[in-house]
Amino acid sequence: MKKKDLPTKMCVVCQRPFTWRKKWARVWDDVKYCSKRCAGQRRAKPEFLARTE
Repeated sequence: MKKKDLPTKMCVVCQRPFTWRKKWARVWDDVKYCSKRCAGQRRAKPEFLARTE
């Protein structure tokens, strides 16, 4: 499978697209965040997230 053919999702925190990773193969349906940082910021205030972009 080529990189361009991998499935993608939108991160619920930063609203950026991210692609499938092998380590997520078993839990891809449950993955919501593109990184550990976004997972940690899921309850952060929106103005904090606006400053990081």
